[in-house]
Amino acid sequence: MTEPLHPPGETPAAEGSTAEAHRERPDGGIWEHPRFWLFLIMLGALLVAAFFLVRVITL
Repeated sequence: MTEPLHPPGETPAAEGSTAEAHRERPDGGIWEHPRFWLFLIMLGALLVAAFFLVRVITL
């Protein structure tokens, strides 16, 4: 048995189709922004490097 024709612009139903309407997940805020994490890592690395640089200079 064939499926009936669907109007243009309408997605026919299919098993396992992801075309169904779904709620979008809200933005995770600061935890999903890689630039923030990169900034924290770089800041920590610079602080550690500065600490050892000061220790070497003051010997």
